[in-house]
Amino acid sequence: MNRQMRNYIFMFSSVLAFAGATLYITHWMHAPQVFAVGAAGITVSFMTAPYKNLGFRSRRLHRINILAGVSMIAASVFMFRGRMEWVVFLFISALLLIYTSFVSPRAGE
Repeated sequence: MNRQMRNYIFMFSSVLAFAGATLYITHWMHAPQVFAVGAAGITVSFMTAPYKNLGFRSRRLHRINILAGVSMIAASVFMFRGRMEWVVFLFISALLLIYTSFVSPRAGE
């Protein structure tokens, strides 16, 4: 998968995940499905990113991104079950993604 397609999938999936999380608050019955598609797309975009020629620090950040995607999928599972633990998993995912977004530009140093 080329980089541009992966970026489009990530952006569209991010919008779906955000929409699903906000619509869940309004008790819309299809919100978990929207969030799950978004979480799956984000995870797929992280998992298909090339990592073979990266340094040690960049590989670690790549694994953290994959962990954040898996955390979002776990959040969608709890969302389907109607349990409120999905908020914790979404918060963990958000913290991991914020960390990697601030550290990634400095990974080349």
